[in-house]
Amino acid sequence: MLIFKDNKKLDTSYTPDNLYDALKQAKENVAHIRSLCQKIESANMVKNIKEICNISDKIVDTLSKKPEKLKQASNFLNYYLPVTIKIIERYDEIENQRLTTKESVKFMQSVQEMIEKIKSAFQSQLEHLYQTEMIDTDAEIKVFESMLKIDGFTDDTDFNLKEGKD
Repeated sequence: MLIFKDNKKLDTSYTPDNLYDALKQAKENVAHIRSLCQKIESANMVKNIKEICNISDKIVDTLSKKPEKLKQASNFLNYYLPVTIKIIERYDEIENQRLTTKESVKFMQSVQEMIEKIKSAFQSQLEHLYQTEMIDTDAEIKVFESMLKIDGFTDDTDFNLKEGKD
């Protein structure tokens, strides 16, 4: 596309069919993560994985209500969720083997740290999905406040118009 200017841009929009499929797959992935969580023994890991699932549910719910944001979350759907599953599966395997070698302990710690990063990244993804609405609403609030001031419906005026004052 970069070399040949005449080429049309690839259409990466979602049709109703693949929108449905993408959301269905995401829900299945979150359900799979939940089922893996039941196998994990570490209380801290379980807590973080449950939070990941809750955040993921919110993201999927947001995408189902606002399908125009699906493109914005395509990495979340197509990469982050499946890789999260793989990481948790490997952790579960090693945890169940009860290995105590230096390498296995290091691996377990690194996965625990990664799960916290994943939780943080998923939270950022959710916030990013609402960023435009927050900015738009903030601007609308400021305009609304200004209109209230102009029409004299708030005590928060920039002018001192009390009787008898110049």
